[in-house]
Amino acid sequence: MRWRAVLLPLLAAAAVAAPVRGVDPASTSEAEKAAEAASRSWLGMVDAGRYGESWDAGSTLFRASLTKDQWEAALDKVRRPLGKVSSRKLRGAKYLTEVPNAPKGEYVVIEFSTDFESKPGAVETITPMKDRDGAWRVAGYFIR
Repeated sequence: MRWRAVLLPLLAAAAVAAPVRGVDPASTSEAEKAAEAASRSWLGMVDAGRYGESWDAGSTLFRASLTKDQWEAALDKVRRPLGKVSSRKLRGAKYLTEVPNAPKGEYVVIEFSTDFESKPGAVETITPMKDRDGAWRVAGYFIR
């Protein structure tokens, strides 16, 4: 699927990116918290099956990567069969200023341990970025 090909490079950033140098740890922590809050809000839309709204709420980069129809079809195929979320716990978050195949900017790669009705023990990786207007918005999403 096209959305996987477009978004996976952003999500691979956690494994290949170098630590951020010269960034205040307090501001990094604030960014991680703001990005996590934005991610949880966005995931609420996805959990509720409001896939079109989740596309609308995505980052500029996300919306440029695929159409709303493509996003809705992809999530319907991948996410709907998993069923409802029974639990979601933060595994970790990492602030980055560079990720592969994406413009320089501010990103946070976040992992959640998530139990779905039909897939307990899943890992959701969500990558919000600081968008042009300064708001944190989702740029990538992957479930394994």
